[in-house]
Amino acid sequence: MRSRPSIPRSRHSPRPNRRLWFLLSLSLFALSSFHLLGLLLHRANSLGRRCLPADDSASPSPPSNIAIVTFSAESSAGGIAGARNRRMMKARSFEGLMETVIDNKRGYAERGGYRFVDSRGLVDPSRPASWSKILAVRSVLDDHDWVFWNDADILVTNPNITLERVLRSAIGDADFDSSPDLIVTEDATGINAGVFFVRRSEWSVRFLDTWWNQTSFIRESGSTKSGDNDALKHLIGGLSEEERRVHVRVPSMQCAFNSYPWTSTWKTAYRMIASPLTIWRGVFSYGDFMVHLAGIDQKTEWAVRILKEIDDGRSL
Repeated sequence: MRSRPSIPRSRHSPRPNRRLWFLLSLSLFALSSFHLLGLLLHRANSLGRRCLPADDSASPSPPSNIAIVTFSAESSAGGIAGARNRRMMKARSFEGLMETVIDNKRGYAERGGYRFVDSRGLVDPSRPASWSKILAVRSVLDDHDWVFWNDADILVTNPNITLERVLRSAIGDADFDSSPDLIVTEDATGINAGVFFVRRSEWSVRFLDTWWNQTSFIRESGSTKSGDNDALKHLIGGLSEEERRVHVRVPSMQCAFNSYPWTSTWKTAYRMIASPLTIWRGVFSYGDFMVHLAGIDQKTEWAVRILKEIDDGRSL
């Protein structure tokens, strides 16, 4: 039998790419490892992390005339935006979120004797909705000692932690008149405007008005950022060392009242490598006071899942 002549392989014929398979395998291993790391970090508090000092009921407490203020703008995007931005805004829509989390927030307020304020009626349509948190805080500041702003994508996960305890951890034994006026947290990118305390004072009024007037930071409607956070960073960064020391306080532990859920993404992986202590201080762990779904897609679905964990007793 005559053998069939071999056909020369084309120089451009596809061949298995060992390097590609290696990279894919390495990627899968890395993602699996970061997922396991996330499960470990969920138990950071049991490993010795302390977001708040031990509760000392004998210590003097700040005044309890506190308002918890929040709102949600349901629309996901508007105006002119690129296709990528539109997709991201749709994924990060707040649609249905407020109705999902409002009982969690209001229930915590009622339990602690705080006033709960849903300020969605104060949203200024002329700029991205996130800016209107300034108007919301300003509208009730004169009637309360402290105003606690928290974005709609924040849930209370440990209602046994009081706002007085959080404030006491930040201001120490200072009385009301000598307390700082603004208490904020820092994440891997700096100051975060999603949750903060403001004290009733002339300085606070001036600061809020100045923040609102930082119109050069307003982003076009439809952008994935609104600009209010950048404006806040700019203002705090521009304070003199003395003014910042007296009026602004940043707790050493972000998880004191602004924990972020762990997500197995390349961005999280990069931040874990670049700044592991920042992640450790801010990642959500069982027992934390609050969880903030900052930068998270499908926020309502996340909130539903977290509320179920709370009902099952797994978040406390």
